Amino acid sequence: MSVFMIRNARPADLDAIAALHTRARATYYQGHIPEEAYAGEAELARTREGWTLAVARDATEGGVLCAEEDGELTGVAAYRTQDGETTLTQLHVDPVHWRRGTGGALHAACVEVWRRAGVRRVRLEVYEHNLRAQAFYTAQGWLPDPAGTPAGSHRTLWLDIACR
Repeated sequence: MSVFMIRNARPADLDAIAALHTRARATYYQGHIPEEAYAGEAELARTREGWTLAVARDATEGGVLCAEEDGELTGVAAYRTQDGETTLTQLHVDPVHWRRGTGGALHAACVEVWRRAGVRRVRLEVYEHNLRAQAFYTAQGWLPDPAGTPAGSHRTLWLDIACR
């Protein structure tokens, strides 16, 4: 029987988080942007640096949650609160673990953290060509930005925590 858990990220997770992030991004960026923009050495270094900052944040500014199964990192989610607005900045599941409930479990854990912190509304931006992610977020209750204004190649969605 496998052991699945959601836990806070640790600095020791950074290499695994960056590698998972890169694998997941390749599934939706491939064919839409140049490979070096999501999988090159410079991008991997930038990705790891971003995750390093996220993991080091004070809990009042955000957090990073990891999904782990039998000691293997299978998913990661990051959120940040800045200027009174909370944003789900990342939610990635390793493609070999898709459709196993990992994303839903990470999302539910984030919602619980936000609810306990008194967060009422959360935003996210999702890549316009990532229809799989858009369907996932819709199923979790996220709604399109009422203004309907895209943020470049991304769509803004909102989640009302009070209704969850």
